[in-house]
Amino acid sequence: MFDVIPTPIVTGTLGYILLCFLGLGGVFGSRAVGVMDKDEAAIGNVVVCIASFGMWLFWLCAWLHQWHPLIAPIYEE
Repeated sequence: MFDVIPTPIVTGTLGYILLCFLGLGGVFGSRAVGVMDKDEAAIGNVVVCIASFGMWLFWLCAWLHQWHPLIAPIYEE
């Protein structure tokens, strides 16, 4: 299955998954220390997940648009 998916997509996806877990760890740490209460931590978890997914989707669209461009540049002399 992974031999069909280009390597940069797998690497980038794993990077954004790691970024999401780091953000969730930050929220968990803030909750454990007492900086956030239970409701704020719940909202923080949702925000981190949605933000990570949105950044990954934006990166994926930008990468896919540059992978096989439909229009080749025309150089005038």
